[in-house]
Amino acid sequence: MSLKERQPSWLSRLVRRVLVGIYKRGGWHAHGVVPESRKFVLIAAPHTSNWDFVYFLGLTDDLGIMPHFMGKSSLFRWPFTNFMLDMGGVPVDRSSNKNYVQQMIDEFKRRKEFMLTIAPEGTRGNVKAWKTGFYHIAMGAGVPLVVGMMDYQSKTGGLGPEIWPTGDYKADMKKVAEIYSTVVPKYPAKGMTGIFAKDET
Repeated sequence: MSLKERQPSWLSRLVRRVLVGIYKRGGWHAHGVVPESRKFVLIAAPHTSNWDFVYFLGLTDDLGIMPHFMGKSSLFRWPFTNFMLDMGGVPVDRSSNKNYVQQMIDEFKRRKEFMLTIAPEGTRGNVKAWKTGFYHIAMGAGVPLVVGMMDYQSKTGGLGPEIWPTGDYKADMKKVAEIYSTVVPKYPAKGMTGIFAKDET
């Protein structure tokens, strides 16, 4: 079943249909069980290609879920407001006096269902350290981390098991790395760099 909080516009439906069509024609298929609570931080890694977004969208559609993502508030201005919201965007105020981690924690408290997708690498290139905001959001909201996987070798992907953050970042990331160890990204040389080098939010 599809979990949507608003009726999307015809343009949003068309764009999603085209992207899901690309995913299906590519021969991808999904696996994994969606946590019953429908409230979790979904880790999108390793992020090595723009194609990741297309196939990730197809995989989540295959699983019957509608994950959300953060976007700076300026991206939600007219005429893109409805489109961004329809695609799962959540506006975030990144001004100096606003804490985006707390904004997302508050968002979790307001919603009965909220699957927040975050790419902790923050870029498609090699990184020295993952941004740890995703971890602090999960800790503060009291929700699990769920590993999102896309294996380009087998053209399969989906969700890994829930990992409840303990406050020991390094130990928890070892669990994440173990799940990702068998996943082949589009560009393997760029995959999973910086997972253990704790960075500031």
